[in-house]
Amino acid sequence: MPTLSPFQQQIVDFDFNSKLFVSGPGGAGKTTVGIERMRSLLAQGAPGESILLLTPQRTLQEPYFDLLYSPERRAGGEATPATFGGLARRMCDLFWPLAGEAAGFARPDQPPVFLTLETAQYYMTHLVRPLLDAGYFESVTIDRNRLYSQIIDNLNKAAMIGFPHTEIGSKLDLSYFGDPAQRRVYADAQECANRFRQYCLAHNLLDFSLQLEIFTNILWREPIVKDYLVKSYRHLIYDNVEEDGPRAHDILREWLPSFDSVLLIYDEGAGFRYFLGADTQTGWGLRELCNEHIQLQESFVMSEAVAGLSERLVEAIIPNQISDVESQSSSDALFILRRIGSESDTPRFYPELLDSVVNEINSLISNSLISPSEIVILAPYLSDALRFSLTHRLEAKNIPWRSHRPSRSLKDEPASQTMITLAALAHPHWNIHPPKFDAAYALMQSIDGLDLVRAQLLTDIVYRQRDLQLSTFDQIKPDVQERITFSVGNRYSTLRNWIEEYRASDVLPLDHFLRKLFGEVLSQTGFGYHRNFDSIRVAASLVESAKKFRVALESDLRGLQDLEGLGREYIQMLQDGVIAASYLEGWQNEDKDAVLIAPAHTFLMMNRPVTIQFWLDPGSSGWYERLAQPLTHPYVLSRGWQAGRQWTDADDVQYSKEALARLVSGLLHRCRERVYLGISELGESGFEGRGELLRAFQKIL
Repeated sequence: MPTLSPFQQQIVDFDFNSKLFVSGPGGAGKTTVGIERMRSLLAQGAPGESILLLTPQRTLQEPYFDLLYSPERRAGGEATPATFGGLARRMCDLFWPLAGEAAGFARPDQPPVFLTLETAQYYMTHLVRPLLDAGYFESVTIDRNRLYSQIIDNLNKAAMIGFPHTEIGSKLDLSYFGDPAQRRVYADAQECANRFRQYCLAHNLLDFSLQLEIFTNILWREPIVKDYLVKSYRHLIYDNVEEDGPRAHDILREWLPSFDSVLLIYDEGAGFRYFLGADTQTGWGLRELCNEHIQLQESFVMSEAVAGLSERLVEAIIPNQISDVESQSSSDALFILRRIGSESDTPRFYPELLDSVVNEINSLISNSLISPSEIVILAPYLSDALRFSLTHRLEAKNIPWRSHRPSRSLKDEPASQTMITLAALAHPHWNIHPPKFDAAYALMQSIDGLDLVRAQLLTDIVYRQRDLQLSTFDQIKPDVQERITFSVGNRYSTLRNWIEEYRASDVLPLDHFLRKLFGEVLSQTGFGYHRNFDSIRVAASLVESAKKFRVALESDLRGLQDLEGLGREYIQMLQDGVIAASYLEGWQNEDKDAVLIAPAHTFLMMNRPVTIQFWLDPGSSGWYERLAQPLTHPYVLSRGWQAGRQWTDADDVQYSKEALARLVSGLLHRCRERVYLGISELGESGFEGRGELLRAFQKIL
């Protein structure tokens, strides 16, 4: 058990018939209080199954799992960890007979099919693609997969905020001031959302938005459902209240009086999921329903110097937000701020900067000053080129690393692309013919000790793209065999023989095939996924994705019930660049003692402190500018936006500054000792950076 401060212990020991609202900045020990409060509840005899643990994102529950799954815990029922969306899904599944007909489904007597983000995009693709060919979204120049995901995002925001999905287009239109062609885009987006919803109702498909609407608008109003929830859960622990949507807070307002005990945990200065519909104001309003509001101000993470830097940066970004900023001198800020390269020797080009970053990390680790897990490299965006450049340099220094980009398509991950290519080779009846480079890359990723040059040489000899055949290693000329090496040849033969044996056997569902391929070949000694935790994580996500796709489409009426059709459709969906759903494997720390490489917002949502942070390219505008989203708008589609008010350039500047202040404050509240600024004369894009974050640093220094 951790050592608690007097304020923390007071919260843990508070009367179990009370309702508490605990707030404070990041690093103040609020989640620790939640864990210990749950431990105390269980120790006092509260049945485990009567405790409901809510978080806005499943990954935020990980600290609680150490307690819930601890072998030292007393025997009894299990607490229920859930998100509000997950709770809605369970209720839709359990009370489907009540919901099906009331929601207007065409087949309420048949069970529903629950969609993931990926399968929702799959159906959206088939509905919208013909409209694109007919001239919809002519003025939009983004990738199609981003277009589909933004339409789905609009539906999700409507459900989370609590307005009819038929009003999406009008809300966006009323707020827009600019090119009239954009208004047509909003009308097209509304038409696509309407068609998708109609298709879901006709085929018993429940995406996230429909699950949420059914629960909040129909099931929650049913006495039998409310009675079931009230009787099932007597104690509530709700962490990161501020990151959830207004509709979740509305339900909690009605539900809170029914609990015996409540602990609501609110992170002041957060709200990082605003682009997903999070509403800090409605979350803050829940304190009115609690008996006590306790604020934790002491940070267990930040040093005084880091706290001073946080205050000064926020003041520099948004003046007059903090009054006492002179208490920390510039020398204090300089003490915890380190610059890569001296003032007179700033790296000119970005690759030089990355060399310096990795050299500094190597120096910190080799001098036994710090462990790799206490270091994080942050950037506004983590492109493929940046990720490869960093990981290649870290591997050259034998520094363990891991990275996470939650919205990255599975097809872009080398580990999943390898398994997809091998699946195509093992299923020639799919009539998918991977090009030679993909086959060479798959062999390189699959076989230890095989570089790309020899992989291409091997592929040129053994792979026949037209008939999808792989010849044996024995047929290669002896001098070429020696060049490739016999150890690589033996592993290639093992992989080839496995594929040939599978071809001669019965066809498996794709997710079963991927499990078999991983377990019997790729994870074995001498193959690429053995002890490669990043590849293992991606492979696990790919298997889960393929399984959910199969489950969702098995009952579909489009003639894809056969295993061959489902597998082929899944591969095609990935090749279209569908944005990946969020899988727990991607957020969990398989290799805990490794340097983390992540986008800044992703690191914040991991909610874990580190000792040292490297901030790359602070001159980039990506630290504060919103992504280009022509079909949606996170601020306009929010409860706090005044209906009919137009979004102006002044709004864009103001909200960008607030987002930047929130971001840097959140990062520094998760930093124990030091921040390194990775500044080069020319940024990653090849231009000189002059963004707001760099200007803020210049002001305080």
